[in-house]
Amino acid sequence: MKDEAEVFAGVRARQSRSKVPWGWLTLIVAMLSATAILFSPLAGKIKRGLLSLRAEKGSSVVEEADLERQIEDRLRAEFEQELAAKMREIKKQQRPPAPAPTPVAEPPPAAPAPSPAGVDVTTLRSGIPFHSEVVVASGQLASLERNDKNSYKAEYKLTVKVPQPAKTLAELQKVSPKIEKLLPKLPQLLEKSLVSPNYQTLYNNKIARIKKDANELQELISKHNFYDLETMLHLRDPATNRRVFLIQSEMDVVSDGSDGDRLATMPAEIVESTNYQPFTSYGWKKTGTTANPMIAGWEKRIATAEQELALPATAAARKTWLKERISYLKRGIEDMKARSFLIAEYDPFIVIPVHILTAENDPYAPRIGDYAVVIHNEKLYPAIVGDGGPTYKAGEASLRLAKEINPRSSPYSRPVSDLKVTYLVFPNSREEARSAPDYEKWKKRCEELLLEIGGLGEGYTLHTWTNTFPTP
Repeated sequence: MKDEAEVFAGVRARQSRSKVPWGWLTLIVAMLSATAILFSPLAGKIKRGLLSLRAEKGSSVVEEADLERQIEDRLRAEFEQELAAKMREIKKQQRPPAPAPTPVAEPPPAAPAPSPAGVDVTTLRSGIPFHSEVVVASGQLASLERNDKNSYKAEYKLTVKVPQPAKTLAELQKVSPKIEKLLPKLPQLLEKSLVSPNYQTLYNNKIARIKKDANELQELISKHNFYDLETMLHLRDPATNRRVFLIQSEMDVVSDGSDGDRLATMPAEIVESTNYQPFTSYGWKKTGTTANPMIAGWEKRIATAEQELALPATAAARKTWLKERISYLKRGIEDMKARSFLIAEYDPFIVIPVHILTAENDPYAPRIGDYAVVIHNEKLYPAIVGDGGPTYKAGEASLRLAKEINPRSSPYSRPVSDLKVTYLVFPNSREEARSAPDYEKWKKRCEELLLEIGGLGEGYTLHTWTNTFPTP
């Protein structure tokens, strides 16, 4: 991943090679300053570069995973194509018109008319309607206006509506129309249900992130990702005292994890990736002797860093960063030698925001390892809480679970974009000792927990997971 200096250097290099006159280039920069730089993938790329440096200095794998997931993926090519299109359009406008067949005398030039104020309304790629207005007023001498800070300024205002959580059965059925048939006792459970305080906390976190990014002219969270949580409820069965943490949201995909005992080899593009996380929050003591395949890639990165560290030309600041980087990689290797982790491509699990997992004195707060049931359409999937996610996002699951819902899912393509997924988490249902996944055991335990809230409707059963690991 390039750091900030490298990213800006690439931009400057492309600008220097451009044949567009500087006047037009200035116009492009001015035009993009309020939109492209603020909302573009390039800004997100720079931000990811900066935060990755911070993440690598962290002392906690969970904290680093949280930071990395808080940076939304954007493709640089998307921005470059958009900029190239604008360049072509301007060049086309600069082409001189075809000469008239018969030369005629040109009329005397007319006096320049003052430019009227212009208002433009468009929709940004992030889904945010953007209203821009250029206000033109008569001023003083240019030498005076140049020194007036208010003569040439920009103002920015973003309006955001925080949604209300779904509370009633009718509102929950908008996400899952058959939910009452799936869970016959749900109407009774909803009678005394409460909105989780974490619902408001999560939207507060979104607002805080938007304010910070807007003040720093960084890429804003998209409208789609802002409205990713329909509701978050606390349910309790009065007969059994079984608590349920209910979320209705979409489903994004995570693709982390590694375990040499169950998957001895992984593709080279994953092993050598600087973005793939070998860890999940759910881990257990390693029992086999087969090395974690991700160790080889991390050792290669250490060797590369040590070579750069030994170069006399390496700057002091860079050497400090490399030393911290090497230390982090070595700690990660020791962790991979001692423990195994879930693998998102093979294991069905869901992700809960970190601030909820760590909430104190909250009897409804899920914890790592708690059992869960995911509902989409009329199908129910047993799973566990396997990882912690960003504090401003809801609705994430492993690639295995995503592909079962939508075979076209990938780390870059979510299975469900609409708010059509219901997550039921059973707080304090986790096992005392963590171990490698046992899908049949997970299903049986989820069936028992569902019985404690009235059971499933007639004709409905939990999905049966199969082992898809390659045969050793």
